[in-house]
Formats: sequence, C-alpha cells, structure tokens
Amino acid sequence: MKRGRTLAEIVTVVVAAVVAFPLFWMVLTAVKPPDEVVSTTPRPWTLHPSLGSFTRALTVADFGRYFVNSVVVAIAVVVLSVGIAFLAAAALTRFRFRGRTVLLVMLLVVQMVPVEALTVPLFFLMRELGRTAPALGLNHLGSLVLVHLAFSLPFAIWLLRGFTRAVPVELEEAATLDGASRFTFLRRVLFPLVAPGLVATSVLSFTHAWNDFLFAKTFIISDARNQTLPLALQVFVRPDDPDWGAVMAGSTLMTIPVLIFFVLAQRRLVGGLAGAVKG
Repeated sequence: MKRGRTLAEIVTVVVAAVVAFPLFWMVLTAVKPPDEVVSTTPRPWTLHPSLGSFTRALTVADFGRYFVNSVVVAIAVVVLSVGIAFLAAAALTRFRFRGRTVLLVMLLVVQMVPVEALTVPLFFLMRELGRTAPALGLNHLGSLVLVHLAFSLPFAIWLLRGFTRAVPVELEEAATLDGASRFTFLRRVLFPLVAPGLVATSVLSFTHAWNDFLFAKTFIISDARNQTLPLALQVFVRPDDPDWGAVMAGSTLMTIPVLIFFVLAQRRLVGGLAGAVKG
C-alpha cells in the first residue's frame, strides 16, 4: 500500500514537472538577455537576468489598449455565458416540453464540430451582421463576444444542467408554498446551490476568450484599436528578426490574469468540475 502511494506521488511529480516546464521556459526566456535567447546552446538558467524584454513588450506594442480590449471581451463573455446558461439549464431541468431531448443532443453535437470549419462561415455572417448592427460586425469587439458566446454556451449549458438537475424538486415546492415566485427561487435558492458550477463555467469561458487568437485574427482585420492581447505578440514575430524575448515576456504578462483567476476560484472550480462529473 505504501509502495503504491509512493509510486503515485512520483508519477504526480513527474506529470506536474512536464506540465510546468513550458511555463518555466517561457518565464526564463523572458528574463534572459537577447544574446542568450538566440544562443545555439540553450541553458535552463541565466546568470544575467534582465527585464528588457518586458520593457519592449510594454512599450513597443500598445499593450495597455490590447489588455483593456481582452478584459472587456473576456468579462462580457463570462457574464453573458453564465447568465444565459444558468437560465437555459434551469429551463431544461425544470420544464417538460416537446423537443427538449433533441435540443440537448444538438447542444452536444455542436461541440463536436471543429472551430476551424466554422471560422469562414462565421466571417461572412459577421460581415453581413455588421451592415445592420455595426457594433456586432467585423473590426468590433462585439463580434468577438458574440462568437465566443456561441461556442461557450453549449458546454456551459451541459455543465450547469448537471447541477440544476441535482437540486431536489422539493426545494422548489417548499419555496412556492412559502410564497416565493419562480424568479425568487432561481435567485435565492437555485443560484447559490449551483455556484460551484457557475464558477467552473466562468473560468472555462474566461480562459477560452482570453487566449483566443484565431477569432481575433479573423474578425479584427484592419482596426488595430480593437485588437486583443494575443494579436499584440505579432508585432515581435518579424520574419527577418523575431524578438522571442519580447514574445515570451508578453506571454508571461498574459498568463498572470489567468493564474490569478484560477487561484481565486480554485476551490469552487474543483468542486464544480467534480459536481459536473457526478451530475
């Protein structure tokens, strides 16, 4: 028993080291001087750490504007996806209506379609939508919010469906006998009970929107003012002289908000994912 536990701990440490190594190399490259970054004999350490790459990442690219754009898109996607998914999951578990099973299957099928296969059709759709609603068209942050929302909702609804289904119907009946309306039950009873699932949904939606490059590159074509952080790194990837130190410095700065979000939501996130599997 003890030997098996020791083996499991060793495997866990090895897996954690493999997963953490890219992050370590990213930060290491960000603090290395330029001559060490392009050295033909890379070393997993540096004797001359420098913050020059971070300075270039913050000054050469309009990092502040890109950061604000990414925050706006990510927060909008999180708020909308969590709110809509919560109401949709509650409706799918509390109401019986024709086509409910078909709808659930369609939500599952949508997740199987490759994102790349839908990018071109979505481009033409956003272009046409921009003629009637410019804020949701190409070169606007609204197009990114709308597309990310479309891809986040199916998984979010499936995730929250397990939580809402686990809440006993007797609680709703008791709340109704006490004079609570359906909206009051959703807000004061159901919402707090499915909070772990809401946190898990928000973290996954935030990460997907924050790290996105494909949609940002596709829908923000010519307006540099509405570009997001992943696009900012393109400034340093020059064909003749790429600045890999600045790329890694920018990537490190991009990772910090995600890590903070994960740390703050860690406990509820683990409980949320466990509850989703259980549900």
